[in-house]
Amino acid sequence: MTEKSFYTQSTLLQVLNGWGLSPRTKEHEAVFRVGEGEGIKDDLPGAHTKNLFLKDDKGQLWLISAEQQTQINLKALPKIIGSGRLSFGSEERLYDALGVRPGSVTALALINDPDQKVRFILDRRLFDAEIVNFHPLVNTATTALDQADFRRFFVKLGRAYRVIDFSDV
Repeated sequence: MTEKSFYTQSTLLQVLNGWGLSPRTKEHEAVFRVGEGEGIKDDLPGAHTKNLFLKDDKGQLWLISAEQQTQINLKALPKIIGSGRLSFGSEERLYDALGVRPGSVTALALINDPDQKVRFILDRRLFDAEIVNFHPLVNTATTALDQADFRRFFVKLGRAYRVIDFSDV
């Protein structure tokens, strides 16, 4: 069995620039959870994110990207998104699906899912944000994209996504 080839931070940023997007990336110490790296975020305007990699009891994989302060009710979520009961995906499943490790989960990892096996849910607060900040496949950097570039990223991937207002859930 051959090892899957995934984009890295540098190849991701090359592709984004090649697509005419304008990512702005800041290197920093590793950040593993929301709430860490507050000093880093002070220097990066825009919405900061939390990203959940989930699996439902039917085997469907899900990625949810939300503004870092958004509360997500995992018990109510299946009814809203049409999934089975949700649990966090394993580290192995995460790497196999998106080519990233825990702490580096990001919407930008969807570039590593060309077969679109992972369904993507986007928080309304991120959809409405002027600038969004995501890890560029590693948790030792943060990449900012303005909203127009963020949406062009999904167009370039040919990727559908669903926007949910989690304040209603």
